[in-house]
Amino acid sequence: MALKNYCDAMADVFRTCFAEDPHFTLMGNEVFGIGPQRHQFEPLQAEFADRIYYPPISEAAYTALAAGAAMCGHRTFLHIGVASFAYPAISSIANEIATAYFSSGGRIKVPLVIHLNHGIVMGTGSQHSESPQPMFWNTPGIELVLPSSASEAKGLMRTAIKSDNPTVIFTHGLLYGTEDEVPDDDYTIPFGVADIKREGSDVTLVATSLTVSVAMEAAEQLAGDGIDVEVIDPRTLVPLDKKAILKSVAKTGRLVIADETRLSCGVASEISAIVAEEGFEHLKAPIIRMARPDAPVSAAPAHEARVKPTPDKIIAAVRKVLN
Repeated sequence: MALKNYCDAMADVFRTCFAEDPHFTLMGNEVFGIGPQRHQFEPLQAEFADRIYYPPISEAAYTALAAGAAMCGHRTFLHIGVASFAYPAISSIANEIATAYFSSGGRIKVPLVIHLNHGIVMGTGSQHSESPQPMFWNTPGIELVLPSSASEAKGLMRTAIKSDNPTVIFTHGLLYGTEDEVPDDDYTIPFGVADIKREGSDVTLVATSLTVSVAMEAAEQLAGDGIDVEVIDPRTLVPLDKKAILKSVAKTGRLVIADETRLSCGVASEISAIVAEEGFEHLKAPIIRMARPDAPVSAAPAHEARVKPTPDKIIAAVRKVLN
């Protein structure tokens, strides 16, 4: 085990994949963003230059290219970058990548990983602050992954690249510099298995991606007041570990969901619906969704602070559901 940041963990996976598969291909620009971690990609670029492609910036064109490569058997990692940049490519993703296996009766596999950076990242404006997980969740045929730490980024990304199913990995730019203990060995984390980040008995708090660390901070503050919060990180939305969430709600009787997708039709809304349909008898209080309001995000720091989940907002939601 070594202390590594998020991009170190991703780089470990790339090296393993390049070494084991001569057809593994990486496509995209600024895979580790434009912040200080961008330099961590340079050794990979030098070592595997023949299999790392920097296409012209036309998301629709190079997503279609990556889809074709994957359908022809080239296991491909496609970095589109900022999540909203995937919108021009949605036709290829929704109409071809997601449906190829089903439409071909299982004859065409698409071993493609699409990498998107989502979330509100310090003054980047509405065009760079999207979290379109619900759009892809409503596109059957795609696995959806949200690693919340470096160790999970390594294990989940390894599983995604090994999968013959198309997978979208959502990472958050504010996680890139975060560090935790990452095993040196090659390993996978199975999809559809949630992680209980903190056990508790009073309230179930479900969070994803960067919001997991925000939820943990809120839970620790609440513990000082004698409020015992159980924090659950689903890790994947498709497949979703409904059993883990429902089991926790059956124990606590209360549910708060914190997430950076929007309130309407968002991740918090879908999980709320699942619990309302399948675990209603366990609820002692209404479910509370701590999600982004249905509004664009400006570059103004005050506006960002108003719309993003924070420890204070989550603490207020937990106190409300308890009362």
